[in-house]
Amino acid sequence: MTTWYFNYGSDRIGPFDEKQAIDQARQNPNGYCWRQGFTDWLPIAQVAELQGDAGAAAPPPPPPAGPGAAHEIDYQIFGEDMQFVEVELDPGESAVAEAGAMMYKDAVVQMETIFGDGSAQASQGGFMDKLVGAGKRLVTGESLFTTVFTHGGPQGKAHVAFAAPYPGTIIAAKLSDYGGRLICQKDSFLCAAKGVQIGIHFQKKILTGLFGGEGFIMQKLDGTGLAFLHAGGTVIQRDLKAGETLHVDTGCLVALTNSVHYDIQQAGNVKSVIFGGEGLFFATLTGPGHVWLQSLPFSRMAGRMLAAAPQRTGGGGRGEGSLLGSLGDLLDGDNF
Repeated sequence: MTTWYFNYGSDRIGPFDEKQAIDQARQNPNGYCWRQGFTDWLPIAQVAELQGDAGAAAPPPPPPAGPGAAHEIDYQIFGEDMQFVEVELDPGESAVAEAGAMMYKDAVVQMETIFGDGSAQASQGGFMDKLVGAGKRLVTGESLFTTVFTHGGPQGKAHVAFAAPYPGTIIAAKLSDYGGRLICQKDSFLCAAKGVQIGIHFQKKILTGLFGGEGFIMQKLDGTGLAFLHAGGTVIQRDLKAGETLHVDTGCLVALTNSVHYDIQQAGNVKSVIFGGEGLFFATLTGPGHVWLQSLPFSRMAGRMLAAAPQRTGGGGRGEGSLLGSLGDLLDGDNF
């Protein structure tokens, strides 16, 4: 569960859960707030997550009326290191998620597996248009299919939860707050409000595509609704001013707004490249815009696990600090 704190001059209050934090922000928006993942205290009025729906008893919202509109959904994120997000749906509202991401759902929530992302652009075309849209997802390393979860009951609230695939942090981003588009790493998308369009983004520069850490193709999320991304370890968001440049390890970039210029730069001299352990290049991100960074890329975690795994062919496993090698494997008691 996400924990919030508030700062009003000399008064610091908290912790609050998501709903309590929204109520507190509504009662007194003239202060600052903080939660895990923030690098500093932020003005309450600038944090979209705390601008909750003021009409709790209001009737359910109608389905979206325009080709670019998305369903309005509520949510709550649970956990610290192994997170999942619970989405609250009104009758007729839908969320779309990667195949296999569901954790649990209420009985009134109906599931439908579809080609593509379920957005208006994908739904309005014929079979070939849907096939092309699904093919774009296949290029980014995702499945041809997504699953749409719809509240099919006549009244009340319904819930469906989606779990992160590995330890890390779930990022909630309302696309309308970021110019209607986010560019993100290929496997970061978890789920979204129905109406968010999931496409592909090509790196135009050859060197950026080859050495930028994300390849030539990244994911592109378009629309106005909420989208949820997953990243490894702890996530921070940086707001880059115009002309401000940030150097980042290529694997630590999760997402950026469309206004951020993304390029690569050689990581120092030959000695730094060979012995620095940071690779040949790092990413340069130049504002204005927002970027999201992860502390533990999945590739880094997988590499450490693979290096520590027992080698059954051509030699023994590598113990942490062990000098006994294969003899240690026989004595450590794990192989009996």
